[in-house]
Amino acid sequence: MLYKKGRLLKTAPRFVPKFAPKAAPKTAPKAVPKAELIPIGKIAKKLGIDEKFLECYGPYKAKVSLDLLKKVKARGSKYIFVTSITPTPLGEGKTVTTIGLSMALNRIGAKAVACLRQPALGPIFGIKGGATGGGRAQVVPMEDINLHFTGDNHAVTAAHNLGAAVIDNSLFRNNPLDIDMTNILWRRVLDVNDRALRNITIGMGAKSDGVNRRTGFDISAASELMAILALSSSIEEVRQRVGKIIVAYTKKQTPVTFEQLKIAGAIAVLLKDALKPNLVQTSEGTPCFIHTGPFGNIAHGSSSIIADKLALGLSDYVVTEGGFGADIGAEKFFNIKCRVSGLKPDVCVLVCSVRAFKVHSGDFEFKDGKPLDNLIFRENVSSVERGASNLDKQIENIKLHGVPCLVCINRFDSDSEKELDAVRRCAMASGAAGCVTSEVWQKGGEGGEALARAVIDITQKIKPQFRFLYPVDLPIKEKIGRIAKSMYGAKEVMYSEESEEQIRLIRKLKLDNLPVCMAKTQFSLSHDPKRKGRPRNFKLPVTSVHVSHGAGFLYVICGDINTMPGLPKLINGARIDFDRNGNIAGLV
Repeated sequence: MLYKKGRLLKTAPRFVPKFAPKAAPKTAPKAVPKAELIPIGKIAKKLGIDEKFLECYGPYKAKVSLDLLKKVKARGSKYIFVTSITPTPLGEGKTVTTIGLSMALNRIGAKAVACLRQPALGPIFGIKGGATGGGRAQVVPMEDINLHFTGDNHAVTAAHNLGAAVIDNSLFRNNPLDIDMTNILWRRVLDVNDRALRNITIGMGAKSDGVNRRTGFDISAASELMAILALSSSIEEVRQRVGKIIVAYTKKQTPVTFEQLKIAGAIAVLLKDALKPNLVQTSEGTPCFIHTGPFGNIAHGSSSIIADKLALGLSDYVVTEGGFGADIGAEKFFNIKCRVSGLKPDVCVLVCSVRAFKVHSGDFEFKDGKPLDNLIFRENVSSVERGASNLDKQIENIKLHGVPCLVCINRFDSDSEKELDAVRRCAMASGAAGCVTSEVWQKGGEGGEALARAVIDITQKIKPQFRFLYPVDLPIKEKIGRIAKSMYGAKEVMYSEESEEQIRLIRKLKLDNLPVCMAKTQFSLSHDPKRKGRPRNFKLPVTSVHVSHGAGFLYVICGDINTMPGLPKLINGARIDFDRNGNIAGLV
């Protein structure tokens, strides 16, 4: 048999939210024992990876040679995508569920691998914290992964800024390409949250210090190079895509590329090792590829195609995730990543929580630095049912793409049985293929056995009818409109004068036959983070439209979106330090 008969577990995990109230509603979580790390060579052996394909970074993490990709063959593996309802400040547990599901699948006899994005340093020290899961469902070594890891983010930062330096050097050397200094698109990047760098002036010293102009910084995860790494299948493809990046326009409005600046080759060389996926393990020794980290709200928000293809050739079940809610992460996964890779998901796991529905009901207000209202942890079925309107829309969004949707309730200690039953009723009434409860944070793979069995059952019984939301040859406004109205629930789309001019130029240059990557807030189906639940009849503002020609998509900014985050009043970095034994403490 593929798995042994399991039993449903009734005890809820004891968990304190990131935005903890002054007095927790229940007892504090029990200390989670530190995972026993297995040498990375043994983890690789589980997948049938010969050590000659490993480039070890210490005993517990390694890069995998791209030569292995040429040797693995398709084996009919199941491709599982994990997404969530619209996020709330409490967190829904999507990464925890992705990790826990992969462990649970292995626990019941299936051969599974998790594929995750790499954390960015900015959010780690800001408000979001790390991105390695939590409790008994983590990827390890957690400190290494959350910090410098194998240096991929630094490679992106260095390669990106090399390109920026060459642009300014070309301006300094009498501007032979006739670059319009008011229309330079390629800013610099840094892997830190720093609002003071969003808009800066450079070249303010002597004439020999460079050309004086306005520019700014984005966070490294927003770099087009990060998107290119995630969407490429070979270093040759990376080199080709880097050469196509449009970094500026001339005074005659013709594109200027890195190929024209003769720096594309050097940029690609800096990314050579970053293209190799990183192999680590979960807290239960399940293999996990962590590779590339494009943000979900300002990029396409998925881990690399290379990692997924490797995992699909080495295992029977691959569990991966996308950034933020299904309206953002799943939409981009389906219409950008799947379009480029040719891969099709077999099932989509939609993560939700009782307390998140209470947030979406509008009954509770959250402000940075202020304690939570303890009432959110008391039974309130009415609040859950009203907030479940967001679940209804996100199930609809997944089904629009022909993929069966399995709802996973990430259970917390404060959840009552009546509230859980309300979520189950709402999920099934909205057309979910199933709804199960998960307790992987507290119990690891054991707490995800019901979820794992449900995933296997759906992949065996339901054949997905996967489809894209739009063809790429639709006019730009029709593609944007289809996403805005179908996925978000907008009544119409409003375009700024700047975006109208940009769309006209893109059409003139015949660069419009590309998928669309929407950049909007992750905290609402609309562009307004304050609008919870399922907003209706709103107008979506499009402020600008750009061509990410190397990545291969149009980049559409909706409302007020920053590509360089700022730090909150209370930062995670303030609690990170060494303990008296020299171990890193406070990194979560």
